[in-house]
Amino acid sequence: MSSVMRMNFRETNEKLVELLQEWDPFAIGADGYDTEIADVVGAVHRYDDPNLLAKQIQSIYEFSFEEWIPLEKCLSVSYNLLAIKNTGSCSL
Repeated sequence: MSSVMRMNFRETNEKLVELLQEWDPFAIGADGYDTEIADVVGAVHRYDDPNLLAKQIQSIYEFSFEEWIPLEKCLSVSYNLLAIKNTGSCSL
């Protein structure tokens, strides 16, 4: 992986993390989701389908917090995450 691609990958991940910290679905503060954010960032790089990603996001947060997030909210954030990923991967 070239240094330009590594930089782009890192910048993309930083933007993904920032968006997820701002999302704060359980209103516990941006620092309350480190594990979940790491898992979701990994999922963003595995999935290109917003519906599959949304279900994965829902599952990750439900597993950690034993609380359900409506799929519509997860779908909304999944579209935003995929937009960041796709913008980052095209900016070489």
